[in-house]
Amino acid sequence: MDGVLLDSERLTSEAAVRYFKKKGVQVMPEEFIPFYGQGEAKFFGGVAEKHGVPFDVEREKNKVYDLFAEMAEGKLHPMPGVPEFVERVKKMNLKTAVATSASSYKVKINLGLIGLSESLFDTIVSGEDINKNKPDPEIFIKAATELGLRPVECLVIEDSPGGVEAAVQAGCKCLAVMSSFSEDKLSKADWIVKDLSEFPSYIFAGF
Repeated sequence: MDGVLLDSERLTSEAAVRYFKKKGVQVMPEEFIPFYGQGEAKFFGGVAEKHGVPFDVEREKNKVYDLFAEMAEGKLHPMPGVPEFVERVKKMNLKTAVATSASSYKVKINLGLIGLSESLFDTIVSGEDINKNKPDPEIFIKAATELGLRPVECLVIEDSPGGVEAAVQAGCKCLAVMSSFSEDKLSKADWIVKDLSEFPSYIFAGF
């Protein structure tokens, strides 16, 4: 989701900064960068641990997301090429899934903010549906299973090295977009593009 459909990590970090300030702790947005894509326990918990602040992820994460929703209204947009890509694969009758380490609450907020209906996707797998976060392949194996497909029949679109590693370990093909990391960091992917507006049509030949 983040880094592929939209980029909400920066605003999420800013909302978390504001939330931690309410707890009496000053943190910086860049402190969250090492935890991008690793799930909320790492994203919020990692920074909280660094500063020695208690953070109950299950109880407090949605409070951060409520702040995020207020701050992000009118500021978030789909990544380049995303609406056209989703429309294209739906017309081809390909099955689609969102597989994200974020919570289902964050998924609802994010998709709503960029105008993508949940009904566009055949399944949504969130961080609450898995035991291990990327680079473990569990999330992509589960998404494939829920689509009624084998991982080898699936294309994962990722923006992070950990996500690419998870896709490869799951046995999926992987297209990496350079929204968050440089090409050398994403080198394990089968294909690498700047964004989905550059999607090479020949990739579909294998599906």
